[in-house]
Amino acid sequence: MTTGLIPGGQTPDPRPSGTRPPHQRGDLTGQGAPHVDDRPRSSVITARAAASFEPVGRSVATARAFVRDTLQGWGFADIIDDAVVLTSELVTNAVVHAGTHADVLCLRSADGVRVEVSDRYPEREIPLQGSLATMGSPDREGGRGLQLCAAIAGRWGVEYTPTHKQVWFQLDLPDRPVGTRTAGPSLPADLLPLADSRVRVAVVQIDRTGAISAWNEDAEELFGYPADQVTGKPLTDLAAWPHTPGTSTGIVEALQLSRWEGSYGIRGANGRVTPVYASHLRVRDTDGEPSTVCLLVRDHERAVLQTPSRGPASDPATTSDGQNTDPFEVFIGSPAPDDLDGLLQRTVERARDMLDGDSAFLLLATDDETELEVRASTGLPSARQRFARVPVEAGPGRYGSARMPAVHEDLLAVPGAVPLLNGTGMRSVVTVPLKVEGRLTGSLGVAAEASGRYSNEEALRLQFAADRIALAVESARLGELERLRRGSLSFLVEASDLLAGTLDRDQTLALMAQMTVPTLATWCAVYTIADQASDPYLSYVLHEDEEFIDGIKSLLSKIAPPDPVPTPGARVWAAPAAAAHDAALRSSMRSLGLTGGPNHQVASGIGPTLATASAVGGETVVLPLVARNRVIGMLTLGKPTDEHFRQEILELAEDLSRRAALALDNARLYSERTAISQALQRSLLPPELPEIDGVEVEVIYRAAGEGNEVGGDFYDVFPISDGAYGFAIGDVCGTGPNAAAVTGLARHALRLLAREGLSGPAVLERLNSAILDEGARSRFLTLLYGEMRPQADGSAELKVVCAGHPLPLRLRQDGTVEPAAEPQPLLGVMEDLELYEETVTLDPGDVLLCVTDGVTERREGTRMLGDDGLADVLTTCTGLTAGAVAARIMRAVERFASDAPSDDMAILAMRVA
Repeated sequence: MTTGLIPGGQTPDPRPSGTRPPHQRGDLTGQGAPHVDDRPRSSVITARAAASFEPVGRSVATARAFVRDTLQGWGFADIIDDAVVLTSELVTNAVVHAGTHADVLCLRSADGVRVEVSDRYPEREIPLQGSLATMGSPDREGGRGLQLCAAIAGRWGVEYTPTHKQVWFQLDLPDRPVGTRTAGPSLPADLLPLADSRVRVAVVQIDRTGAISAWNEDAEELFGYPADQVTGKPLTDLAAWPHTPGTSTGIVEALQLSRWEGSYGIRGANGRVTPVYASHLRVRDTDGEPSTVCLLVRDHERAVLQTPSRGPASDPATTSDGQNTDPFEVFIGSPAPDDLDGLLQRTVERARDMLDGDSAFLLLATDDETELEVRASTGLPSARQRFARVPVEAGPGRYGSARMPAVHEDLLAVPGAVPLLNGTGMRSVVTVPLKVEGRLTGSLGVAAEASGRYSNEEALRLQFAADRIALAVESARLGELERLRRGSLSFLVEASDLLAGTLDRDQTLALMAQMTVPTLATWCAVYTIADQASDPYLSYVLHEDEEFIDGIKSLLSKIAPPDPVPTPGARVWAAPAAAAHDAALRSSMRSLGLTGGPNHQVASGIGPTLATASAVGGETVVLPLVARNRVIGMLTLGKPTDEHFRQEILELAEDLSRRAALALDNARLYSERTAISQALQRSLLPPELPEIDGVEVEVIYRAAGEGNEVGGDFYDVFPISDGAYGFAIGDVCGTGPNAAAVTGLARHALRLLAREGLSGPAVLERLNSAILDEGARSRFLTLLYGEMRPQADGSAELKVVCAGHPLPLRLRQDGTVEPAAEPQPLLGVMEDLELYEETVTLDPGDVLLCVTDGVTERREGTRMLGDDGLADVLTTCTGLTAGAVAARIMRAVERFASDAPSDDMAILAMRVA
C-alpha cells in the first residue's frame, strides 16, 4: 500500500494525473491533461490522502484503517464510522468481487470529506437509473455499496473512463450550533457584576512546548513584563498553580485540554502573585500546529470570563419589568450542550437547584417504554446507578409512577415506590415524565433527605421544565443512538473480517475476548461445550488489566458455570459478583484476625482478593453461543463494582455473539476434520523401520499440500522371513487423498504377498491385478520392489524389480554412481505383465539410493534436476552414513528451486556398513 498526504498549503489538484509509477496513484481519467476543478469555492480542497491496495482479501481491512487514520488526523471524528463502512463496501467490490487493484483518495474541504474509490473493471454493470431496489439485494454477497452510499452519504456518484470505474461519496460535517452558548436574563444595573473602570484582559498564547509565543499590552500592564522579556519562556515559570490534594491536574495538563476555566496566580515583575481567573482555549493553525490561547483577568473580575452560573431557586432572578423569572426557564432557553450526557447532567443539576433538593436524577425510556435506564444523577452514587434499568409497570421494585407527575412525601411509608432511591437516605421525592408527542421518553426526579419537602406546586414547576427539555433530550438521544448504531456497524464489519480470517479454535477464542474487552466490557470469559452430554468448560478469560486475569480465572473455576440456555439475548448472572463478595469478606476476616489484637497486621493477600472482587463486582451478563441449532458455549461479559451495561451495548454484544458462535463452530469442525484426516493418513504410513544387521536404512518423506501427511508417494521396509527383508518405494498417479487411498492398498498388499513366499515379479503381478480390480478408482503406479539378504562376508544381496519407477542408484566406495536395475512396465495399466527380477550385490560401504519422481522432476523455470543431477549430488556422498546421504539429497532438492515443492517426495537410502 502506498499513501501520500498534502496538508494545507496551495490547493492541490483533487485528482492525480500523469504516468503512474508502480504502486502509486495514477490518472483516474486515463488522460494526461490536468483535471479542471469545477467545485464551488466553498469546496476547495485543503488536504488529500491517497492509497492503492492490491486485489487480496486483507486489503479491505487495510483500506478501512487507512480511511479511519486519515479522518482522525483531520479531526473529523463525527463522520469516521460512516466513511469506514462505505469504504469497506466499495473496496470489497473492487478487490474481492471485481478482482482488481483499488485506489482510495480522501479529499478534505471546508464543509466535509469526499472519498473516491476506483477500480480497473469498468465493464462491471452499475445501474444509473431506477430505484435503489435494483442496485442489489440484501441477500446477495455484493451489490450493497451503492445502496449504502445512497442511504448514508450526502452526495455520491459513479464515473467511468476507458480503464477505470470510480465510485465517490461526499460526507458533510454535521452542523454545529453557533451564536450564544450561555445566556442570562436582563438585569438592573445595580445587579451587574462589579469591575474596575478599565477591564484589562491579558491574551497570552502558548505553543506546543508550553512556551509563551504572544503577550499583549494588557498582559504587560497587569503583570509588569514587556513582551520581549517573557516570549519563549515557559508559562510554568510565571504561573503560581494551586496544588489541591486529591487532584492531579496541573498547569501543564490544563494547557493540553481543549477548554479550561479556573483560578490561579501569575508572578509579576514586582515579585508579587496576582490572582487571576483564566479561560483557556486550545486551537491549531492552518499547518496543523496546536497552541493554547489564555485569556486572563484579575480574579475579582472573573465575571468577565466565567460562564454565568444560575442563582438558587429560593432567590429567583428579576427581569427589568419587575416580573419574576424561573431560573430553570433561563436554562431551558439556552442552547443545549453538543452531547447527550452533558445535556442530561446539566438538566439534573438545574432541577436540583431549582427545587433546592439534595439529589436529582433522569432516566430515559427504552423504545418499547417498558423499562427506564438511569442516564444522569447528582447527589447519588452515580457510578452505582448509571445505566441501571427498572421496569415501568407497577409493583415491588418497579417504577409505577413514571407516566405521570408524582409526589412522595415520605418514602418510608411507600418503600420501593422509586427503586432508584433505595438505600440512599432520601425521604421525599417528586418525579415527572418526559413525553414527546404523547410517548413516554423519560422521567425526571428531585429528592430530599427530609420528608414532606415537596407538594403539587413543585411538581408543576418541574413538569413545566420537563416539557421544555423533553424534545431536546429526545433529539439528542436519537442522534446519539444513530451514531452508536453506525459505529456498531463498523465494529461488526471489522469483527466479522477478523473472525473469518482464522480456523484455529484457540485463536478464535482469543479474538472473541479481545473484541469485547475493553470495547464492550471490562472483562470477558468464554465457556465452551464439547457436546450435549458435557458440562460447560472455562476456556478463556480476559481483563483489560492483565493483573486481574489469574484472579478471575480462580474465582470462576470455583463456581458453577452458567446454564447453557439457548434463549437469545443477554441475561444477568449474579453468581460471580456474589462469589467475589463472599471471597473478599472471608479473606478480609482471616487477614484481619479478630483475635489478633489491635496491633495485628493485615496480610498482603487481602489486596488481590479485594481487587478481584472489585473487578467482577458489577453487572455480569451471559450470552449463549448458538451455532447450527446447538449451544456450543457462553460468552460472559462483566463490569467492575456497581457498573451496569447499556442496552445498546448488550444488543451489539448479541450480534457479535452470533458471529463468534459460527466462527467458533467452524473452527471446531475444521479441527475435528483435520484430526480425523491426520489419523487416517498416519494409518497409511508404515510403522518404525526395522533394524537390519549390517545395513543402515534411512527414509525422508514429504507429502505435498497443506495438512497432508500422506500423498501418492509411499515407502516400506519390512521383514519377510529369517534373514530376508523386503523394501519398496512407489508413486501413485496424482496427489492428495485419492492417491493416498491407492497408496494404502499397495503397501498392505505388498506385505501380505511377500510374506506368502512369492517372488518379486509374482508379488507385483498380483498387486497389478488388485489395482485393476478397483475399476474407476484405479490409478497407475510406479514401483520399485526388492528383497535384501545380508551375507556373512558383510555384503548384501538384493533382488530388485523396477516397474516404471525411477531407477535406483548405486554409490560405490570409489565415488562411482551407476543404475542398479533396468526399467520395466508400470502397474495398473494392462493386465498381462512380464516382469523379472535382477540381482545386485552391495559391498561394504556401498549405498543404494531410491527416490520418487518428485525428487528428479524438481523444477526451477525451465531447469530440472533430473537423473543426471541426482547422480552428481550422490557422487559427493562417499563415506557418509545413510542418514547423511538422505539429508544431503533433500537439501539439494530444496535448494534447487525457491518455490515450495508441488509433488510428493520420498527418499530411501540403504548403506552396507
